[in-house]
Amino acid sequence: MVEVPDALSTLFSARVETDGDRYVVEIPKSEVAHGAISPGETYRVGLLSQADAVSSPTAETHASEQDTDPARADTGVPKPPVDEGEIRNVTIESLGDQGDGIAKVERGYVVIVPDGEPGDSPTVEIETVQENVAFATVVDGDGRTA
Repeated sequence: MVEVPDALSTLFSARVETDGDRYVVEIPKSEVAHGAISPGETYRVGLLSQADAVSSPTAETHASEQDTDPARADTGVPKPPVDEGEIRNVTIESLGDQGDGIAKVERGYVVIVPDGEPGDSPTVEIETVQENVAFATVVDGDGRTA
């Protein structure tokens, strides 16, 4: 079984293509749109063989997320990693333009938390889920730093 480190920002499948005298791995546009990665930044890249990727629980979960939502089948965009009504512990990383807390969960998916402050670790309920962002309310704010 393949171990996946907590620091993993994103996981996707891609082909290695030939481009003259170099090889290229294309990163899906959705990974940038979800905030998992940013153009111009440097990342450590690990490659799993197709056999390893198929047997990896994380890869199976990733593949099943894409296959179970017919609306996303043609786009290859994975299902958001949160569901409406889900209770989660998050850590507020920064503040948005309107002063709301911003937390990131799997694949860099953004969760907006009103009144959150950087460093807070509240328990939230996911209220609304969109393709690239979810909105949550605090159900237990004991993780506040203040």
